[in-house]
Parts: sequence; C-alpha cells; structure tokens
Amino acid sequence: MVKLTKRSEDFLKKYLDNPSPSGFESEGQKLWLNYIKKYVDETHVDNYGTAYGVINPGKSFRVVIEGHADEIGWYVNYISEDGFVSVIRNGGSDQSIAPSKRVNIHTKKGIVKGVFGWPAIHTRKGKDAALTATTDNIFIEVGCQKKEEVHKLGVHIGCVITFEDDFMILNKKYYVGRALDNRIGGFAIAEVAKLIKQQKVKLPYSLYVVNSVQEEVGLRGAEMIAHTIKPHVAIVTDVTHDTHTPMINLKIQGDVKIGLGPTLCYAPPVHNKLNDLIISAAEKNKIPFQRAASSRSTGTDTDAFAYSNGGVPSALISLPLRYMHTTVEMAEKSDVENLIQLIFESLKLIKRNHDFKYI
Repeated sequence: MVKLTKRSEDFLKKYLDNPSPSGFESEGQKLWLNYIKKYVDETHVDNYGTAYGVINPGKSFRVVIEGHADEIGWYVNYISEDGFVSVIRNGGSDQSIAPSKRVNIHTKKGIVKGVFGWPAIHTRKGKDAALTATTDNIFIEVGCQKKEEVHKLGVHIGCVITFEDDFMILNKKYYVGRALDNRIGGFAIAEVAKLIKQQKVKLPYSLYVVNSVQEEVGLRGAEMIAHTIKPHVAIVTDVTHDTHTPMINLKIQGDVKIGLGPTLCYAPPVHNKLNDLIISAAEKNKIPFQRAASSRSTGTDTDAFAYSNGGVPSALISLPLRYMHTTVEMAEKSDVENLIQLIFESLKLIKRNHDFKYI
C-alpha cells in the first residue's frame, strides 16, 4: 500500500503554502508541473491555467484523473478615504472566520501584508455585544491612514487576497492547512502518476493527469479542459465533509468520518458502472472506503466532466476533510494514502475501449 515519503510531504507543504486563489493559480501550477514532469510523457497548460500531464499519449481512448488547484480568497472592492479596505468574496469564502486573521494582498509590487480588523469586545455594548461578521462589515487594515498611501503600496480595486498561514502536521498524522480543498487532490493525482512510473504500469489508453483552475467559482477550469481533452472516462477527486465534529447534523450532512478511508459519491452525474469499477478496485485491494449521497449534483468538477461532450462516464472519490473553507482544513494521512491507492488500482481495471454504456 502507498506510504507517503518525506520528499512527497515536503512538496505537499510547499504546494499548500503557496497561494493559488481562483483566477490567479499560475505560481501553484508551476510548482505542480515541475513536480510531475518526471512522471509523465508530456505537460501542457491551457489558456486559463489548467495544467495537465499525459502518460502514454496518442491513444484513441482517453482517461482523466483530476483535482482542482484553486483556493478561496477575497478581492479588494473598496478603499475608504482613511485607508481601510473592504472586500468581496472570491469563491466560497467564510466571512465568519475573517476577523483577526492575517492576510496577503497580491499586487504587481509583491505581497502587501494586512489584517482583518475587528472592534474590541470592550467597545461592543448592547445590541452590538454579539456583533457578527458579515461581508458588509469586515475590513482590512494595511497600516495606512489615507487612501493614497494604500495606492502607493500597489493595492487597488481587484487585487486578490488570501489568508496567511502555514501547513503543519498535527499529532504526526493529520495534515492541516489553508488550501487542502483541493490542492490535496492535485497532490494525490501527482502521486498516482509517480506510482505508475515507479511500478512501470503499462496502460492501454492515454492518461491525462489534470489539475484544473477555477473550480471554486463554478467548475470553470474543468468545463474548459473537458472540451479540450474530450475524455472517454473521468475520475475526479475532491474533498468532502467529515461530519463527526461538533455542530454537524449527520442526518442532514451524511455519515463520513476522517480516518475511515476515501468516500464514494452517489449522485446523478456519477456513472454507476464506473462507480462499481472503483468499488471493485477497493474490495479487491482491501482499501477502506465510505459512501455519501448527493441529491442533484456533486458540486465538484465531476459535474463538469459528466455533462460535457455528450456525456462522459465520471465518478468522484472524495477525501474526508474537517473545517472546510477555513485556514485549518484537516485531513488524515492514511486517508490520503488510501485515496492515492484507490485511484491507482481503479486505473488498472479500465481497459482500452472499455464499455461503460448505461444499458
């Protein structure tokens, strides 16, 4: 079974610590491409930054394994005369965690440091005592007292903002960081490519290892690259909620727990025959897995692939994650290893011109 090496974890740290907000993923994509280039036969980048490597290129049957590279963030939306910065979301950012967080504002002059300020508890009386953060009242301070000073730093309307934090390993077995959703997926598919190379697996099809952009703002990178590659099969990996933490209702959110293996999704975009193949791979290789259901869509790049090109058999393998869209997203190392192993073993069961006809 897969055991992640120190070299792999060193790359994971570097990759997660590098900011890659939606629409501004280029530096992270450079890191990822540099890591996978020794495990694939070709590398490519499309016009909007989706990066991919190809193993065994030129075959008529094309299989995709995919994760997404972008993370949530903020945009500068307004700068007051006294130098405070108001923001709007870039993706599904959670305003409730913003107060007192440190941030990086990305400008042409480089990173500008800032903080999300918040009124001290001593100053909040009466109806303001339990003041709640909203997108209308959160603000960033960059150490300036005039709008002109802010502009001189290089900060302007439209600059993108990310939280500042560092990757860590908690209790020797939990990965914790800002952007596990979903650069951990990009990491996992890179490790799958490495396994194929190291074990000299001969695939009867072309394998596209795809790290898409702009998932957090509408699955846009996957939508574009699906039309470019025109795959016959797509296996997507993303994150899903560990529902065994306080304040989560299992009857509503489902029963998924960190440490019990990757999660397979049941939803209209998920192709039943491909899902069955992945389950066969898990059972054959004794890889633990969990199950989850989505009533209409998966909300992941699976949907973009499934409904492209007249319909592409697609499936979703998710990594259980705690505290999604915060700066302390948490995944268990064993789940990551089992995710990599499950994708790898599933690929070995797919045959050239595999019949995934629904009936």
